[in-house]
Amino acid sequence: VQLQASGGGSVQAGGSLRLSCKASGLNFRLFNMDWYRQAPGKEREQVALITSDGTTNYLDAVKGRFTISRDNVWRTLSLQMNDLKAEDTGVYSCHVTAYGREFFGRGTLVTVSS
Repeated sequence: VQLQASGGGSVQAGGSLRLSCKASGLNFRLFNMDWYRQAPGKEREQVALITSDGTTNYLDAVKGRFTISRDNVWRTLSLQMNDLKAEDTGVYSCHVTAYGREFFGRGTLVTVSS
Protein backbone atom coordinates (compact mmCIF):
# COMPACT_ATOMS: atom_id res chain seq x y z
CA VAL A 1 0.00 0.00 0.00
CA GLN A 2 1.30 3.42 -0.93
CA LEU A 3 -0.20 6.80 -0.09
CA GLN A 4 1.20 9.95 -1.66
CA ALA A 5 -0.05 13.30 -0.39
CA SER A 6 0.37 16.62 -2.16
CA GLY A 7 -1.00 20.14 -2.12
CA GLY A 8 0.55 21.64 0.98
CA GLY A 9 2.05 25.09 1.06
CA SER A 10 2.16 28.43 2.81
CA VAL A 11 -0.88 30.68 3.09
CA GLN A 12 -2.04 33.59 5.18
CA ALA A 13 -4.77 33.15 7.75
CA GLY A 14 -8.16 33.06 6.07
CA GLY A 15 -6.78 31.43 2.97
CA SER A 16 -7.52 28.03 1.45
CA LEU A 17 -5.61 24.94 0.40
CA ARG A 18 -6.63 21.63 -1.10
CA LEU A 19 -4.74 18.47 -0.23
CA SER A 20 -4.82 15.31 -2.30
CA CYS A 21 -3.70 11.77 -1.57
CA LYS A 22 -3.23 9.19 -4.29
CA ALA A 23 -3.56 5.61 -3.09
CA SER A 24 -2.23 2.45 -4.71
CA GLY A 25 -1.85 -1.17 -3.76
CA LEU A 26 -5.27 -1.58 -2.20
CA ASN A 27 -8.92 -1.89 -3.16
CA PHE A 28 -9.46 1.76 -2.29
CA ARG A 29 -13.25 1.82 -2.31
CA LEU A 30 -13.49 -0.77 0.46
CA PHE A 31 -11.62 1.16 3.14
CA ASN A 32 -12.24 4.06 5.45
CA MET A 33 -9.71 6.80 4.82
CA ASP A 34 -8.60 9.70 6.95
CA TRP A 35 -6.31 12.68 7.29
CA TYR A 36 -4.04 13.26 10.24
CA ARG A 37 -1.90 16.23 11.11
CA GLN A 38 0.98 16.87 13.43
CA ALA A 39 1.73 20.37 14.62
CA PRO A 40 5.22 21.28 15.85
CA GLY A 41 5.73 19.90 19.34
CA LYS A 42 2.34 18.22 19.47
CA GLU A 43 0.92 14.73 19.08
CA ARG A 44 -0.47 13.60 15.76
CA GLU A 45 -4.25 13.98 15.62
CA GLN A 46 -6.99 12.80 13.31
CA VAL A 47 -8.49 15.70 11.39
CA ALA A 48 -11.14 14.08 9.21
CA LEU A 49 -12.48 10.65 8.34
CA ILE A 50 -14.50 9.37 5.42
CA THR A 51 -15.91 5.87 5.50
CA SER A 52 -16.19 3.52 2.56
CA ASP A 53 -19.84 4.53 2.15
CA GLY A 54 -19.05 8.25 2.28
CA THR A 55 -19.93 9.11 5.86
CA THR A 56 -17.68 11.86 7.21
CA ASN A 57 -16.49 12.94 10.63
CA TYR A 58 -14.32 15.89 11.66
CA LEU A 59 -12.19 17.14 14.50
CA ASP A 60 -14.24 19.80 16.28
CA ALA A 61 -11.60 22.44 15.57
CA VAL A 62 -12.03 22.10 11.79
CA LYS A 63 -15.79 21.54 11.49
CA GLY A 64 -17.36 23.92 9.03
CA ARG A 65 -13.99 24.81 7.50
CA PHE A 66 -12.59 21.51 6.17
CA THR A 67 -14.25 19.04 3.81
CA ILE A 68 -13.00 15.52 3.19
CA SER A 69 -13.95 13.69 0.01
CA ARG A 70 -12.96 10.68 -2.01
CA ASP A 71 -12.94 9.57 -5.64
CA ASN A 72 -13.06 5.80 -5.80
CA VAL A 73 -12.45 5.74 -9.56
CA TRP A 74 -9.18 7.63 -9.32
CA ARG A 75 -8.36 6.26 -5.85
CA THR A 76 -7.86 9.74 -4.51
CA LEU A 77 -8.60 11.23 -1.11
CA SER A 78 -8.96 15.01 -0.79
CA LEU A 79 -9.14 17.59 1.95
CA GLN A 80 -10.46 21.06 1.14
CA MET A 81 -9.32 23.49 3.82
CA ASN A 82 -10.93 26.92 4.01
CA ASP A 83 -10.57 29.82 6.43
CA LEU A 84 -7.24 28.48 7.57
CA LYS A 85 -5.91 29.51 10.95
CA ALA A 86 -2.39 29.62 12.35
CA GLU A 87 -3.22 26.64 14.54
CA ASP A 88 -3.86 24.55 11.42
CA THR A 89 -0.13 24.61 10.71
CA GLY A 90 1.40 21.16 10.59
CA VAL A 91 2.32 18.15 8.51
CA TYR A 92 -0.76 16.52 7.04
CA SER A 93 -0.77 12.82 6.17
CA CYS A 94 -3.34 10.50 4.71
CA HIS A 95 -3.94 7.23 6.49
CA VAL A 96 -5.65 3.89 6.06
CA THR A 97 -5.92 0.75 8.14
CA ALA A 98 -5.92 -2.13 5.69
CA TYR A 99 -5.05 -5.82 5.74
CA GLY A 100 -4.33 -5.69 9.45
CA ARG A 101 -1.85 -2.82 9.25
CA GLU A 102 -1.78 0.94 9.46
CA PHE A 103 -0.37 2.94 6.58
CA PHE A 104 0.57 6.62 6.65
CA GLY A 105 1.62 8.46 3.56
CA ARG A 106 4.54 10.81 3.54
CA GLY A 107 3.10 14.07 4.78
CA THR A 108 2.70 17.43 3.19
CA LEU A 109 3.49 20.62 5.10
CA VAL A 110 0.84 23.28 5.63
CA THR A 111 2.01 26.59 7.05
CA VAL A 112 -0.51 29.28 7.95
CA SER A 113 0.78 32.70 8.90
CA SER A 114 -1.29 35.11 10.93
